[in-house]
Parts: sequence; structure tokens; C-alpha cells
Amino acid sequence: MRLLKSHNGLIGVDITSATVKLLELKSTADNYHVESYAVRPLREGAVIERRIQDIDDVASVLSRAVEHAKPSTRKAAVAVPASAAITKTLSFPANLSEDDIEERIVAESDRHIPFPFNEVAFDFQCLGPSPYDEEEQQVLLVACRQHDVSQLTETLERAGLEPAAVDVETFAMERSFEVLKRQLSVELDPSTCVGLVDFGANMNAFHVMRGGHIVYSRDTVFGGRQLTDAIRERYDLSMEEAGFAKKRGGLPEDYQDRVLNPFLETVVQQVGRSLQLYYTAGRHHEVKEIVLGGGSSVIPGLAERIAEDSGMRVTIANPFQNMQVNKRLNIEGLTNDAPAMLTACGLAMRAGQ
Repeated sequence: MRLLKSHNGLIGVDITSATVKLLELKSTADNYHVESYAVRPLREGAVIERRIQDIDDVASVLSRAVEHAKPSTRKAAVAVPASAAITKTLSFPANLSEDDIEERIVAESDRHIPFPFNEVAFDFQCLGPSPYDEEEQQVLLVACRQHDVSQLTETLERAGLEPAAVDVETFAMERSFEVLKRQLSVELDPSTCVGLVDFGANMNAFHVMRGGHIVYSRDTVFGGRQLTDAIRERYDLSMEEAGFAKKRGGLPEDYQDRVLNPFLETVVQQVGRSLQLYYTAGRHHEVKEIVLGGGSSVIPGLAERIAEDSGMRVTIANPFQNMQVNKRLNIEGLTNDAPAMLTACGLAMRAGQ
């Protein structure tokens, strides 16, 4: 089975362990217009490490998000986790057509795909002539298990959406970085590297972007949920109360020293460790700047502490900074949610492709 192709006008749907995010973009002459969006929390355990465990619960939450957003289209794009996908750049003779390439991939599937072909969903994109041999062309192959695609598309359908594209999270993140570049202070020549920290509820991902592509990634099982747990345990609160207090404040005077600072120190150490591992892996291009994304990136003091430790400029991602926004939307709410919308944004940006 081929992965599904996109159509003009899309809703990006990002399903994480903590929330379902929905974003509708429409392409304009030189940018995008935010048409609608919604963010809704998920029950704990409904999604674990970006894998759906309770499709009924996730579809129900997504349906409520659709009802709230009232999008103008039902066509939606969703992404499989990077850990679930295989991506490879292959070489084929330059004279092969797309049909010929597909036949070759099927015939040689055991060389390129590490699971049974009858369980596979795959797609490919011709990248153009090989820089090493003019008689060869480069082809990007993407494959994952059919079950992962079917589960996501079924979730969309149960929520009343029409699956129009199945992407990979890293590709969506690369696409959203195209609009984030306008926030940066460094000169973005092809050799410039930017660190992108996607800091979510249960995990944080450290990416290094170069030339518009992710050239290094490291995932760590640690996120904003750990701060919520620490607040709950220290002050004997429910999870809901602790989550509210984390965002709104009003905690006792010892919160800064006893809870927040140790948490921030752990995050700073992890980002520093990821940078060290990037360089240890033989990467010679220096990271010049860091962008923070994810729902937990707005924790007070986090950006400042990372900047102090790294010696780099650190900004909080806002992919909508230069986009026009539908007048019926809550601009303040959209701005607050913006750092968490990078994957959804990258998916919805397929509307312009």
C-alpha cells in the first residue's frame, strides 16, 4: 500500500501522549492563513510514547476538538512517530520512471525494509540526479507498518475527518522549521546549525537542523509531566490542581527553590548532554542558536536557564508569528499554544504543496 497523498487545504492533527492538537491552515500567495485550531487533553494511558492504546478515547477527544474548531475542510493529515518509520535514500538508474521505481522497490523490499512486505505501507519521492553519478537518480523511501497507518486513519475517520495524508513526524517538524526561521538571528546559510528542542509532557526531543533538514536527533523520556508530579507530591494536590498551579502560579514560597529549580537544572543538563553527544558523534558544524518548542517550553525560566548554560540565544517557537489569523480565533490562546503546535503546523503546511 502506498502512503496517502496530500490535497490542497488540510487540517494537521497531532496526537501525543497528553493532548490532541488540530490546526487548519490555508496557503496564501507567499504564506499561510490560520483558519481554525483546537487543543484537547487526553486521558492518561490513551496514548503511550505516541502510540495509540485506546482508539475509542482518542477518536472521541478528536471529535470534540473538531466540533470546537469548526474547520472549513474535513481533509486531514496525520503523522506516524519517527521511531515507527524507516527512511532511506536509494539510488536507481536515471532513466527509470516512477512505475519502474515502485516495481524495483517491491522486488527488492527485503533489502530495504526490515519487516514483512505484506505488513508494509510505503511511499517514495524522486529527489533528482545523484550528485555522485549523473546516470543515477536519488529516491527517498519511507516505510512503516500498515497497522500504524490504519490505526491513525481510522481515528481520523471516527472523528468525522477524511484522511488525506500520512506523514512522518520528523518531516512535519522540518516543514514547520521553514516558518520558524524568521524568528532566528543567525544567518541561515546551508552550513548553519540550529538546535530545536521539542519539550512535551512526557518526552523531549533534541534535533539539530541544517539546510532545512534534521541531521541529528536524540529523545529523552523526561518532560513537563515530571514537574506536575513533583508539585502534586510536595503540596498534596490532585493532578488537575497541580497542572493548573504549574501554569497559573499561586504556589508556596518554597516552590522556586524546592521544586522548580531542580526541575530546570535537570532539563538544562539534558540539553547540554544532547549537545555534547551531537559533537561526540563527529558533527563538526557548530550549533549557533536554540529554539524551544512543545507544550512544556513555556515553563517560566526554562529558556533563560538554557541560554545561560549554553551561551546561545534561545527563543520560544511561534510558527504563527507572521501568519494572518482568522478573526474569530482567540489570538492570545493561539499564541500560548503555538510552541506545542509545531507538528500540527508542519502537517497543515502540506496545504501549500
